[in-house]
Parts: sequence; C-alpha cells; structure tokens
Amino acid sequence: MACNRNTPDAPLRIGTNFWPGYEPLYLARSLGYLTDDKVRLVENSSTSQSLRRFLEQHTEGAALTLDEVLSLYQATTDACIVLVMDISEGADVVMGKPSLQQLSDVKGVRIGVENTAVGAYMLARALQAAELSVTDVTIVPLALDQHEAGYLSGKVDAVVTFEPVRSRLLAAGAVQLFDSSQIRGEIVDVLVVRKSHLDKYPEQAHYVINNWFGALDYFASHTEDAVTRMAPRMQLPASEVVAMYEGLTLPDRDENRQLLTRAPNTSEPLRDTLHQLNRIMQEQHLLSDPVHVEQICIRGEYL
Repeated sequence: MACNRNTPDAPLRIGTNFWPGYEPLYLARSLGYLTDDKVRLVENSSTSQSLRRFLEQHTEGAALTLDEVLSLYQATTDACIVLVMDISEGADVVMGKPSLQQLSDVKGVRIGVENTAVGAYMLARALQAAELSVTDVTIVPLALDQHEAGYLSGKVDAVVTFEPVRSRLLAAGAVQLFDSSQIRGEIVDVLVVRKSHLDKYPEQAHYVINNWFGALDYFASHTEDAVTRMAPRMQLPASEVVAMYEGLTLPDRDENRQLLTRAPNTSEPLRDTLHQLNRIMQEQHLLSDPVHVEQICIRGEYL
C-alpha cells in the first residue's frame, strides 16, 4: 500500500503561556477532544518564550496577540493566522496602589511590565491616554510570575497585567487605572501556525480548530463540569473561573469567519486591525521596522 506523504509523523506542537483565553485548548485536552498523539500543548512561562520557541522551530504553532504577530513578522514570514481565540475587553489592565486614583497619577511612579510586545503595547496605550510618555515613569521589567509579588512587596507602584492576577490584586486593594475595554478590539489573541507546516498538513489545523470550538460549546453547555476541569490548572476555586471570562470575548465559528475572511472588494477585518496596530506600534517605537501587513498570512479555510 502506498504511504500517504501528508500524514504527519509527529503531533502538532502549540506553544501557549498562561492566559484564560488560551485555556479552552487545555479543556479540549481534558475532554479527550485533543489527543497527545495529534496535538502537544507546550506550556511556556511567557509570550516571549512562546515567540522564541516558535522562531527556533521547537513548535509549529503558537497562541499570540496580534501585536506579537507583528513582532514575529519582523523575524519570519513563515507564520499564518488561522483562528481568533479571544478579544480582550477588560481582561488586560494597569493596576495601581490605592494612592493612584486616576491614570494621570502614574507620572513619576514605578510601573512593572513584562518585556513583551503586548506588555509594552498596553503600557504605551495607557500612557498615551494619560498624555504621558515613557520618560514620565520608571519602567521595572517584571516577568508574568512576578507581577503579583512585585506589587505586594512594594517593588512597583503599578503593574501592567491581566487575569487572573487582576482579580487577585483587586482583592488586595489595588485600583484599576486602565483596561483593554478602553482600546476595544486592539488586544486580540490568535492561533498562528507555521505556513510551511500548514501546506503539508492542513488536516492538523482542521483538527485543532474543530475541537477548539467543541471545547467552547462544552464550556457554554456544561459550564459546571468545564470549570471544575479548568480550575486546577488555573489555580482558582471553580466558583471564580467564570469571572475570568467577563473581560473576554471568545468568538464562535461564524464570528471567526467574519474576522478572517475577505469579502469581495474588501480586506479581512482582522487585517484592518493589524494595519491600525502597525501604525500605533511604529509611532510608539515598538517595532524596529514597519511590517508589510498585506503580506501577513491569514487563512480562514480551516474554520
């Protein structure tokens, strides 16, 4: 019997960092929808590590924000957006000490931020909203796992962070000074797969995406069991898991088609967002070179 050359000889490796918007992948694995022989979820400590492992070809896929996709495209064009995982509408935040009552109060204070594209982008947009610049604050690099401790220990006066750290800092008395609902549609998480891999093994993208939507359906229809499965990984009581999604939109299959598909005589809505981000990131010196957004691979055919 002839061998099918397009049968993958290894599972598709997808890099993620901890973020509620990515957790449906792990729910799909818990439910048996994603099996280890077909998909291997690679947990990274930060988005920087996810980007690095993708560039070093230790993974074929990665869960990234759109601004990180722009950063990625400065190093490689062998990457294709195949799924919109979530849109942050309040889950990414700038938290400050109680003495900081409004965003403009951050002038002169120490702000902790992860050294990633999304951290730098959120900080830049917050400072822009406050009519401040980076020279008006002291930037303290803080890895994701240091956000909470850095704030509680007094190492920083404010921190750029996201769920579930946001909820824990609110409980500790921190003030929310800025959030992604104020820049609606700009913090978008997507699944990126290596274009050369997609061309050889398109069925792997179909498999992951179909079971992603299967997990979203399960989360909606069997919420109690879903949060019970998700809580241990998220290190939260099951009763608090649903609250993590209050600031997130998880687009369904139809919404994904609208975002990723080019209508006649138009561009894909997601590409329009990339153009906007590209412009803002250049203005804020977050990109070393402009990215040719029209060259970014966006494929909706796996939905």
